[in-house]
Amino acid sequence: MTDFEGFGGQAVRRAIIVADDRIAGDDAAVAARAAGVAIGDTIGFAGIADAIDALPHADLLLVEATGVDLSTLDHALPLLARRAQQDRAQIVIAFPLDALDMVSLHLLGGPAILLCDARPEERVAAIALSAGAGQVVQASERDAERLRRLNAEIARIAEALLKLSRDGTGGDGVRDRGADFVAPPADDTAAVEITAATVRGAIRTRRLRDQVFADGLFADPAWDMLLDLFAARLEGLTVSVSSLCIAAAVPPTTALRWITVMTDAGLLIRREDPSDRRRAFIALTARAVTGMERYGQAVAKAGLGWA
Repeated sequence: MTDFEGFGGQAVRRAIIVADDRIAGDDAAVAARAAGVAIGDTIGFAGIADAIDALPHADLLLVEATGVDLSTLDHALPLLARRAQQDRAQIVIAFPLDALDMVSLHLLGGPAILLCDARPEERVAAIALSAGAGQVVQASERDAERLRRLNAEIARIAEALLKLSRDGTGGDGVRDRGADFVAPPADDTAAVEITAATVRGAIRTRRLRDQVFADGLFADPAWDMLLDLFAARLEGLTVSVSSLCIAAAVPPTTALRWITVMTDAGLLIRREDPSDRRRAFIALTARAVTGMERYGQAVAKAGLGWA
């Protein structure tokens, strides 16, 4: 239960701000109030272990990591994650691009919304969205609808890959019901070699398309990330979270949201870097790999190129 009440006796969520920079802390407070959240305490990163344990319950931890060195974040973020779990609270963290891998290592996939180089309106929307269904302020309704569409799209991709990974068909013995797809002969069982060069060529083609048409017109971060991870697998390479965000060809905050949802959908898996515990890699799950391989085989046997 929070210590604040709003209009009609309704409880107002209470936030703790964690920031070293006064201006960043003020920005967080402005965003919180705009989203209908009350500000409780504000603390810095110095001595955070003692300070965070001494604070009363919070519904939200607003973390401003701009200007905070990586070693400090490496120490503080697990403490914040533990406190959020204890309070059943959400974390909304804003951070610069150079902290992306560190923040992702500790918070990606947890009860956190990650905002990389975010605009003020993105912070307000993220704070509002962290309230959950029924508590999202009107200003963020469009953001909530985008998240719902994102979840639906990821579910569709995951189901398509699952069908491919089962037997290379649509689940009913038909390889593809699309009018433009010519299925290979039933007795054509010879495997076609799938090379990293082929997949990388598809990625380059997609980027050339982006140079011709308006930014974002063909944005498809889920497929862009699947292609990049599949090519890296064929090359025997690992992919960091920051590299994958670049491959997604969308803003980092958007890419992180897709990574989270794709991980929840069973398409991606996070692995710690054994040589650097401050970094994590993202890889395809076995199911996603099988789906990509089936897709590559079907495309090659039909005489088509990777899309």
